[in-house]
Amino acid sequence: MRLDPGLRSWSYAAFAALFVTGAMWLVADQLKASENEELWQEIAANMLMLHGMIAMVALVLLGAMIPVHIGRSWRAGKNRISGAVMVAANMALVATACGLYYAGSDLLRTFVADVHIAVGLALPALVVTHIVLGRRTNPLPHPPPQAGEGRVGARSTPVEISAAFRTVTFSGDRGSR
Repeated sequence: MRLDPGLRSWSYAAFAALFVTGAMWLVADQLKASENEELWQEIAANMLMLHGMIAMVALVLLGAMIPVHIGRSWRAGKNRISGAVMVAANMALVATACGLYYAGSDLLRTFVADVHIAVGLALPALVVTHIVLGRRTNPLPHPPPQAGEGRVGARSTPVEISAAFRTVTFSGDRGSR
């Protein structure tokens, strides 16, 4: 079940921005110990703030997907395996983001950060896989028009519809009283 175009566009934009800001933070964080450490520290801090703000938008979009995409697709039996992987990956990202914010132990924080980074870097490949698999199992609802169809004045071919109707008869004892 394809996402509504608006929700799809906003989701792609938000998750792309999350990936870019997260990757930029990762690079800046690694370069904080270089000769331009103040510049990289500032870039890392700004990317982290931007990443967090965009994550709030992504949470709203994920919440919107539950009834209009995830729930419907699950009930319809469509793309369940990659869909479950997508839900699990996003749950891991949300849980590890909370862990990064609230973790008190340095050991726990390091583990949570590593998981968040690994899942975040893998997410674009997971999204592309989910989309490709979904499009394979869920073709567009309407086939493209054939030659001559959809034009004003185009000839139409007759369609046999009589099979859709059947004769209804009542037995003699069911008449009106």
